[in-house]
Amino acid sequence: MSIAHIALPRILRVGGGASKQLAEVLETLGLSRPLIVTDAWLLRSGRVDELTGLLAAAGIGARVFADTVPDPTTVSIDRGVTFLKEGRHDCVVGFGGGSPLDSAKAIALLAAHGGAMADYKAPHVQDIAGLPVIAIPTTAGTGSEATRFTIITDDATDEKMLCPGLAYLPVAALVDYELTFTKPKRLTADTGIDSLTHAIEAYVSRRANPFSDGMALLAMRAIAPNLRRVCADPMDAAAREAMMLGATQAGMAFSNSSVALVHGMSRPIGAHFHVPHGLSNAMLLPTVTAWSAPAALPRYADCARAMGVADDAEGDQAAVARLVEELAVLNRELEVPGPAAWGIDAARWDALIPTMCTQAIASGSPANNPRVPDADEMAMLYAKIWAG
Repeated sequence: MSIAHIALPRILRVGGGASKQLAEVLETLGLSRPLIVTDAWLLRSGRVDELTGLLAAAGIGARVFADTVPDPTTVSIDRGVTFLKEGRHDCVVGFGGGSPLDSAKAIALLAAHGGAMADYKAPHVQDIAGLPVIAIPTTAGTGSEATRFTIITDDATDEKMLCPGLAYLPVAALVDYELTFTKPKRLTADTGIDSLTHAIEAYVSRRANPFSDGMALLAMRAIAPNLRRVCADPMDAAAREAMMLGATQAGMAFSNSSVALVHGMSRPIGAHFHVPHGLSNAMLLPTVTAWSAPAALPRYADCARAMGVADDAEGDQAAVARLVEELAVLNRELEVPGPAAWGIDAARWDALIPTMCTQAIASGSPANNPRVPDADEMAMLYAKIWAG
């Protein structure tokens, strides 16, 4: 019997207002000199001031690095490391969506161990910790607050590098759905499909285990009935809460199994064409699921049932057909654009397919898929995504 290696944040605070307990959590961990890593929008919105005000009231001073960028790059991370070293920080607080959280992880790692992010990309696994990271997500999507990964784009090569290891697992996560009320519809939709992709891929992965299975099924049950609701009514508190919890559960699931072909193919799209990560996953999910499903029909059927699009009376084949249709319908209803509609040049897409295939395979994620493609099959899938 194989042993599943499960790793989770030491502290999880989940619920409305959880982010307001940052000072208490820092005290519990014996930390007192945080660097807050965030983005310019959260700084302008006043959210960062609220956070630093609560810390100041508890006698904790914090500096703020708000120069993170969407899909963080090696250059942006190096700037953050330089900024951190100018202060006497004993921890890093990631505050924001996936990009600030991934940036916080990378900055905390390089500040302690040095080198360049390219030194830490897969297949290298970095388990020796850097500075402690406390994660406060503001989007219900990436699950980065509960994962042992960060993803950083190499400015020199346009490769979106998957960097795995326990070093990237936050020691604490404050999961506060009240931070998501102001998310725009496009971001709500894309991050929601991202978290659904995490749950599905974690469940069908060749590295799935009983723990990740349980988290993945819980995530699908939370996300599937609430994604449309929260897009239709951004102030639906119950739906926002379910989406936030589901995103964290999905993060726990794939952090302790793996993602697979959708993510492997998605990262190069994001790196070369600057498509947001959740959106590139959404572009791929229906087609890649349809191609992969014959290799793991019962597992994909379980996903359909957990999402409520099939019931136990239906056979696996019928359930999977419903799943594939639901994913396509979800994309249509949430107005997910394909590569052409996003504005990607067809000739450049075709020219980069061989490079994207090479980078996807190098990440290791496609090898976790129930049906593992070779480069020609992956190229066919990229072409099919373009054709819609």
